[in-house]
Formats: sequence, C-alpha cells, structure tokens
Amino acid sequence: MMKCIAIDDEPLALQLISQYCLKIPFLQLDRVFTNPDEAVQFIAQNKVDLIFLDIQMPDINGIQFYKNLTEKPLVIFTTAFKDFAVEGFNVDAVDYLLKPFEYNRFLKAIYKAKEYLEFLSSQELQLSSIYVKVNYEMMKINLKDIDLIEALDDYIKIHIKPMPVLTLMTLKSMQEKLPEKEFARVHRSYIIPIQKIEKFSKNKVTVAGKEIPIGSSYSDTYEKLLQHSGQ
Repeated sequence: MMKCIAIDDEPLALQLISQYCLKIPFLQLDRVFTNPDEAVQFIAQNKVDLIFLDIQMPDINGIQFYKNLTEKPLVIFTTAFKDFAVEGFNVDAVDYLLKPFEYNRFLKAIYKAKEYLEFLSSQELQLSSIYVKVNYEMMKINLKDIDLIEALDDYIKIHIKPMPVLTLMTLKSMQEKLPEKEFARVHRSYIIPIQKIEKFSKNKVTVAGKEIPIGSSYSDTYEKLLQHSGQ
C-alpha cells in the first residue's frame, strides 16, 4: 500500500484528489491539509510515501516547501500554472499535474510514483556495502561495520574496526549513498547507523560509546528516531 497525503489551499482541489485516490486500490490517502505547517508535523511523525503538493499557496511556494523538508517523500506537484513545470522537475518531482487534470492523467502519475517507489525499495534491499576512495583505491565498506561517520573539513572519517578510514568527500555525498532507513544525519558533522544507537534524547544520541549532539537544524531526527524505536 502506498501511503500519501495532499496539500492544497483549495478544498475543491483536495476533494478531487480524494475522489481519485478512492479509485486506486494500492493508494491510501491518509490526510489532506490546507495548512502546510500541519503537514510538516504529520510527515515527521508518520510514514508518507507520496505527497500531492500545490505550488501556489498563500504563505509558501510548494517547491520551496518541499525543499525545506528534512524527510522527503516522493512528490507530485499540482498547479494551475504551467510555467512552474521545469522548476518542479528540478527538485526530482515524480510528475507535474496541470489543473484541472482528468483521472487518466492522475492515474498515469500514480503509476510512475509506484514504479519509482518499487525501484527504491529494491535498491535498499540489495545495498549491503558501499565503495569509497581511500589512497587512490576504491575500498569496500560493509554497512553493518560502520559505527559512525564524521566530517573532518574536506574529508569524512568512517569509524570501522579495527581502524577508521578517511575519504575525500562531503557528508552530504555520503548521506546520498546510504539507505535512509538505516542511517540518520543528526548534525552537520555526523551521520549515525540507527541500529547501533545505545540511547538518545532530543539533544543528543550515543553511538559506539560516543555522545553525539543533535544539531538544531536536525531536530526532526528525534521524531524519526522515536518512530523507529516504536514509541
């Protein structure tokens, strides 16, 4: 089942999306929102696979709203203005629906999202290791061996036993290599393996005996950890 939400300042637009979703057996519309701030809280606390997101809203542009999300589900933009299409695809939108859209066009977008979600799931299942460049060679790192990943200027330090390794890359690039469900960025300088967390609070987390602060820009991480722990 693909779980989704819809965000639009127009109730009639939300009503149409709701009606279309009811026709698709594998699609579950959990909530609709006219207030984007309420949607942010819901996304932080619940599993969301897909967002139907209006671009032109009174308080915020939908594209900017999506860029600001810490957790980024797949997104299908909906708008009455075709000029936004290129910008929408620049943030990796699955599709772009120009209002008013018919059911067949909506269904086509849903199948694109379904196929992409299945592809991402298969990639995560297969990923058990990554390769990083160390001393001009590509070194294989098993994900289960990683205790901590730390940024050091232009390098990152991957804490594995018997000794850590250094590689020239950014923490952001490393984060993109890792399965999102298994690793979390908790600070501008740290990525942690979720399964190796020993304890955590809103402000800090302990991994492999090391206490790591949760940065103010990563406050949503606490909600993610709570969700993972079943709380």
